[in-house]
Amino acid sequence: MPGAGSRRVLYVAIAGDVAIAVAKFFVAAVTGSSAMLTEGVHSLVDTGNELLLLYGVRRGQRAVDEWHPFGYGKTTYVWSLIVALLVFSVGGGVSVYEGITSLNEPPKLADPTWNYMVLGVAAVFQGLSWRVSQKELDTHRHTGESLWRASQRDMDVLVFTVFVEDSAALIGIAIAALGVGLSHALSNPYFDPAASVLIGLVLIASAALLARKSVSLLVGVSLDRDQLGQLRKIIIADPAVESLGHLLTMRLGPDSVLLTAAVRFQRRLSLDEVEHAIERLELAIKVSCPAILHLYLESGALKDAAHAAGKVAAPASPHS
Repeated sequence: MPGAGSRRVLYVAIAGDVAIAVAKFFVAAVTGSSAMLTEGVHSLVDTGNELLLLYGVRRGQRAVDEWHPFGYGKTTYVWSLIVALLVFSVGGGVSVYEGITSLNEPPKLADPTWNYMVLGVAAVFQGLSWRVSQKELDTHRHTGESLWRASQRDMDVLVFTVFVEDSAALIGIAIAALGVGLSHALSNPYFDPAASVLIGLVLIASAALLARKSVSLLVGVSLDRDQLGQLRKIIIADPAVESLGHLLTMRLGPDSVLLTAAVRFQRRLSLDEVEHAIERLELAIKVSCPAILHLYLESGALKDAAHAAGKVAAPASPHS
């Protein structure tokens, strides 16, 4: 399950979005700015989304039972997909609709001072929240790996969601500021609602990214190639291993992975030696990837040594 770092990211994001949403709606009411109203909706949607993610975390922490022997970890991915749909429909859809409506009847230009003040404050709060999520991603980042690559590889959809939402929010703030600025600089009120439409498109694009990751995790995506390559090296490097067939993994939650591998041990080994080799491999694999809580090794050599029909599965730990 997500650790303290993930929860801290969510709490910081919620606190910032609540404060920003209130300020944006207040200024939108005072100035009549369409872009500011859109930005207020954006922050409100982000707040609701983060609360839904917290609820998803709680649901995903339910204990293993007879009907869910691998736990409820994927519940988090269900709620992250719901969040993506909300960003697309409520965030992106409302923003585009508001912008198009205001293009037909653009509001009269008013003093933009309040707009700039709130956008500046919003940029600071949103930037701080983005920085917290970025630091959390850095903890799982390999040397020389880009931040985007790290976010794609990381199983923690909570941090990824906040990172994408905050990135979209910062882009939206910049667009809103540009729309307000151009409207007043050129005495053309149409730039403000046009900015609202652009903000909506940014939200739709971010929703597509969130949905893509959530769906891939829900259907059972594997560990990435680098991680699989490292696991193969660990298994093949053991002197008791003759060959390695398939190695299959599936992410069961933000901090839970299932692994099965077809391992053939040296035929000269006794049954006890093979069992010791399995224990050794389990330990090495767990050290390399602690998220692997369910580990099953299918051993042809062990089957031959025991003269038993079928394949033998060795659970990695009591967690399996």
